[in-house]
Amino acid sequence: MSARPRTTSRRARLAAAAAIAAAGLAATALTVVPASAADAFSVQYRTSASGATADQSEPWLQVTNTGSGTVALNRITLRYYFKSDGPSTTYRFACSWAVKGCANITGTFGTLANPTATADRYLEIGFTAGAGSLAPGQSTGDMQLRFYRSDWQTLTQSDDYSFGGAQTGYADWQKVTLQEDGALVWGTAPAGNNPSPSPSSSPSPSPSGSTSTPPVDPNAPVLFDDFSYGTSADAAVQQHGWTVKSGQGGPGVSGATWSPADVTFPTVGGSKVLNLRLTTDGTAAGTRETEIQTTARKFKNGTYAARVKFADAPNSGPDGDHVNQTFFAFTPLNAPMDPNYSEQDFEYLPNGGWGEPGDIMYETSWETYNPDPWNAVNTHGEQRQSYDGWHLLQFTIDNSAITYWIDGQVVATHGEPYLPETPQFIDFNHWLIDLAGQYSTTPRSYDQQVDYVYFVKDQVLSPAQVASNVAALRSAGTAFKDTVPGS
Repeated sequence: MSARPRTTSRRARLAAAAAIAAAGLAATALTVVPASAADAFSVQYRTSASGATADQSEPWLQVTNTGSGTVALNRITLRYYFKSDGPSTTYRFACSWAVKGCANITGTFGTLANPTATADRYLEIGFTAGAGSLAPGQSTGDMQLRFYRSDWQTLTQSDDYSFGGAQTGYADWQKVTLQEDGALVWGTAPAGNNPSPSPSSSPSPSPSGSTSTPPVDPNAPVLFDDFSYGTSADAAVQQHGWTVKSGQGGPGVSGATWSPADVTFPTVGGSKVLNLRLTTDGTAAGTRETEIQTTARKFKNGTYAARVKFADAPNSGPDGDHVNQTFFAFTPLNAPMDPNYSEQDFEYLPNGGWGEPGDIMYETSWETYNPDPWNAVNTHGEQRQSYDGWHLLQFTIDNSAITYWIDGQVVATHGEPYLPETPQFIDFNHWLIDLAGQYSTTPRSYDQQVDYVYFVKDQVLSPAQVASNVAALRSAGTAFKDTVPGS
């Protein structure tokens, strides 16, 4: 896009005046000997969504080792108990931020064997081996967790067993249980629901906020390309469904040229990558931009992923240009406020632009827009930091949400009205927003590189699943695969 991703609609947090004291059944804690007599823990809880109703429940937790031995966190699970909004209501887990890293925290949902007036479900939090261990006296630190209805309807939490609307600062919380190797060590479960070891099939990790995903369909249609081409004129580029942009036109500086010759495939670290070079001398005539896009418009619900290298500085010459480095999917705008238009963007601005003074990453979901006069219907997430270097970018789309990940952590989630209505293209481009960032006439060039792009149709994968699938394709010697049917 050539216009700043301004938010015109954000989901407001729904809040009620006060949490209703839920009438609960009396519960009795069962004393269970922990796996080691030296092991002991405490669980602290707070919430940042204190209303009786909310768009999402936000149980923030931290665990402290109060025992005398060091314990691996992957032996620990926590349970937060709640009353579902209906027997057919499903939920999704997300991790917004964690000291231990969201990629090392898992979240799955279970159903209680003995429902009570305040609980018939639970969210079970676990840890991967990457979370490490807790020594005596150590804490996990902040785990900013959340869950929400899959249909993004408002949920009621005032009748949830583990919820405490007045708990806005961390304190010990007995209504969240902690299990070590399946044995209860901390907390009181709802009556008749003492935690027991989980089923033998371990849940898929849910790094940074993905819901627990079902097994991946091995026959799901897939696009994978690791860009093993000679030049942009290589016949295989077109045969594999890519179009390299040429000529002039938006987005960006009017009069700049889209240059196929600057779309190259150098060898980096022993393997080919896609290199998109932006060159400018501070003038429109001296600016060359790059773009590569799928020829087919056939991508809608599913998982989109790419490993991308961003550049904060030019290869040589003065820095400061308002460059835009991207990975996105979109449906063309056929008319102002076209209801079938859609777009999901990763846009990195290493030198700012659109009024921003420095490094910023946008994740923007578009419903539609009018170019003149400008009117945008979109929403976005943003991170004001440097992303110089290699990063794993992923977004997933299903019938209820668009979720964006960077390096295994959720950075934005958007629901209706931003879901795509029709199939889309996949695109990478590297362009200049304006000529106001650097006025020097010394030529300079910036490089954006792409290691691979991966799409799987109608499957919401976790970042760990994407990494595993890409590794399997490469281990099998697959440089290109496209089984996604045409729209």
